[in-house]
Amino acid sequence: MFDHLKLLRCFSFTASRDWLFKQSFSNAGLRSVITDLSNGNPLASTTTSMHCWIPKSPNRSKPNLLLLHGFGANAMWQYGEHLRAFTGRFNVYVPDLLFFGLSSTSEPNRSESFQAQCLMRLMEAHGVHRMSIVGISYGGFVGYNMEDGLFKVPNLEEATKILIPQTPEKLKELIRFSFVKPIKGVPSFFLWDFIDVMCVEFVEEKRDLIKSILKDRRLSDLPRIKQKSLIIWGEEDQIFPLELGYRLKRHIGENAEIVVIKKAGHAVNLEKSKEFLKHLKSFLIDSL
Repeated sequence: MFDHLKLLRCFSFTASRDWLFKQSFSNAGLRSVITDLSNGNPLASTTTSMHCWIPKSPNRSKPNLLLLHGFGANAMWQYGEHLRAFTGRFNVYVPDLLFFGLSSTSEPNRSESFQAQCLMRLMEAHGVHRMSIVGISYGGFVGYNMEDGLFKVPNLEEATKILIPQTPEKLKELIRFSFVKPIKGVPSFFLWDFIDVMCVEFVEEKRDLIKSILKDRRLSDLPRIKQKSLIIWGEEDQIFPLELGYRLKRHIGENAEIVVIKKAGHAVNLEKSKEFLKHLKSFLIDSL
């Protein structure tokens, strides 16, 4: 008798999907590069390296676009469905943030400002000094105070357990928080497979990232950026409810535009992919 469970134990659906994403990124004209940001100094007390998908042949006549992922799997999983919509018009760069994918550091700093500094050094290493930036989810953590009572998880410890799931139950909870219509009936072995491939590395470091971002932060701490900005929010976001989006719009002021996508949750880029992409492309191209 054929043992289906034995086959599943030998075959990883998550790893296979990850391989397919790598092929699609390569076919879209990108290549995978790991950059040492330690200035090549073997005596440096800390080491930092960042992985990034960069254009195989950058076209200097095209504008540059930096795509930043959120918490969850690596960058490919969050932009794989959208990549080809941009590679024709932009030089696209898709990095793994520190402690995601193939990026890491021995530096103890877990602040988002350190992430940003490393990203700027990464882009400068690739000769990029001007760019448009798209950020999903993780950037939304910046500046919001858990004590506002708007985050629908009772405390920070519970938030880290959901955002960095280590059991099928917590992964199901994350899916319920992220989607208006979450997929139901996913077998536990699929969930364990995803956790084993995507969620077991740098667990403590990722917890520190969340704690650093949420500790004693308020909306007023955010700078009022002068660049034109587009805020895309799922109307039924349960992780960061819509009111936060409107508050962010008021904080930034007239340079910001907010688009609310109906029947979408926190994972609006996945749940309403076509609508998300339509608004994003329109904004980026109109801003050229």
